[in-house]
Amino acid sequence: VQLQASGGGLVQAGGSLRLSCAASGRTLSGYCMGWFRQTPGKEREFVAAITWSDGETLYADSVKGRFTISRDNDKDTVYLQMNSLKPEDTAVYYCAAERTSVQAMGVIYLPFVESWGQGTQVTVSS
Repeated sequence: VQLQASGGGLVQAGGSLRLSCAASGRTLSGYCMGWFRQTPGKEREFVAAITWSDGETLYADSVKGRFTISRDNDKDTVYLQMNSLKPEDTAVYYCAAERTSVQAMGVIYLPFVESWGQGTQVTVSS
């Protein structure tokens, strides 16, 4: 699966952004799509995940209630709607695809992830 992420940018605290991740290359049936983020010097961390088939979702505690992950089956695209953004949300955001459950995606060993998008920078100013 090839992934192309977009939608990052600079926003003030309290603002909103929507990230997109377009998938191509194969059918997404059976896949879980996830968003992760990384800041310099830190390990990439899980943000949210959704199963392609039934739309089951999982969120990191730090974003629960503020971020929403969704998918568009017709466009083979996953979205991450980010509201009430905080400066600590500043990071490079990566989308990911793996044949697994949302629960497993939340704790996955990062080298096991099948596909990664190229990353998109999100900067939240205070």
